[in-house]
Amino acid sequence: MRQVDIITIGECLLELSASETLSETYDFIKYFGGDALCSSVCASRLGSNVGFITKIGNDFFEKFLYKKLKDEKLDTLYVKTVNAINGVYFVGKDECFKNEVQFYRKKSAASYLSIDDINEDYFKEASVYYATGTTQALSVNAREAVSQGFLFAKKNSLICAYDPNFNRTLWSEAEAKDAFDEIISDVDILFLNIDKDVKTIYNIESVDSVIKYFWDQGVQSVVIKSLVDSGYFIGYNNEILFVKFFAATKDAFGAGDAFNGAFLHAINKGFSYYEAGKFASIVAGLQAQKSGAIKSIPLKEEVCEYYGC
Repeated sequence: MRQVDIITIGECLLELSASETLSETYDFIKYFGGDALCSSVCASRLGSNVGFITKIGNDFFEKFLYKKLKDEKLDTLYVKTVNAINGVYFVGKDECFKNEVQFYRKKSAASYLSIDDINEDYFKEASVYYATGTTQALSVNAREAVSQGFLFAKKNSLICAYDPNFNRTLWSEAEAKDAFDEIISDVDILFLNIDKDVKTIYNIESVDSVIKYFWDQGVQSVVIKSLVDSGYFIGYNNEILFVKFFAATKDAFGAGDAFNGAFLHAINKGFSYYEAGKFASIVAGLQAQKSGAIKSIPLKEEVCEYYGC
């Protein structure tokens, strides 16, 4: 069994992207994606050994998706094939060059994730476990799988990280909060979008109030992305730090997921929380200069030109 540094769980989706509106385009570029997968690939490209837990459907895209996971050097020991379709999403550009995104994931392969896919042995040598609310929202059994992962991660002293990544098309605010509250006592690092997650699920407005609320819940580190302030607030060790966005965004699709993967990679490599934030901001900023959630994630060499590693 290969030793991994970071374990993630989530979807492996087919990405079909276009440079014009979805209603008008005739041409799509085939790739792959998913929020936790985007974070996984980012950490892997930066040099972490990442294990990804998912299920892939036995349709025409099965071999392509497996190949892309292998190309990104992800450990696929707990990637299993299931008799189902693979989820797909389309990405286009509207008349103002903003992203149009349409997902089709009902009863997709990843929704068949269950506690049977979570092996405690996999967690015994790892350092970090990461999951998202998106994975919880796929099905009841996928939600149970995420919780089982947190149970094994805590038992084996892993750093546990989570991003609710709330999406109203997947479930309601009440459902998301219930799933969030279910695992929050196990979370060490919490990633939040101030508008999409906190104001929506918890109806808390102030960054300071948000961070202190989750500190009181036992979360050690709270990382908040704020578009209004153009940066990231990092609450750790009774201190709130601020890291500016590295660059103006051209295409933000997947940038938050890239930030999470880079941050977890940096923490696992011994960076301070502030330095991890600076490093991850550079990664997310570089990713946001190009199109494609995973395609645009920079390699370590490119990041080091700016960070000096």
